[in-house]
Amino acid sequence: MEMQKVIIGKKVGMSQIFDDAGKAVPVTVIEAGPCVVTQVKTSDKDGYDAIQLGFETIPEHKLTKPEAGHLKKAGTEMKRHLKEFRLADCSKFEVGD
Repeated sequence: MEMQKVIIGKKVGMSQIFDDAGKAVPVTVIEAGPCVVTQVKTSDKDGYDAIQLGFETIPEHKLTKPEAGHLKKAGTEMKRHLKEFRLADCSKFEVGD
């Protein structure tokens, strides 16, 4: 089975590149990472396999108390964006990677 790939990022802007024929192709510039694993969910405990990734470090006072508590429990930096991805096999991941 092939490893699934996931990513979190934010749009930085737009640009263009030129193909072999010299035609301009619009592209989106994305800042991706660093992303950190903030939670690993397993089918035994949670009923399904997934990882939660955090992106973009921010000061703690900009988060709600439940969000800050969740990230403190995980032992990671405070992150603005948290996103969960369901994966076939989460055994390779650890919180903080």
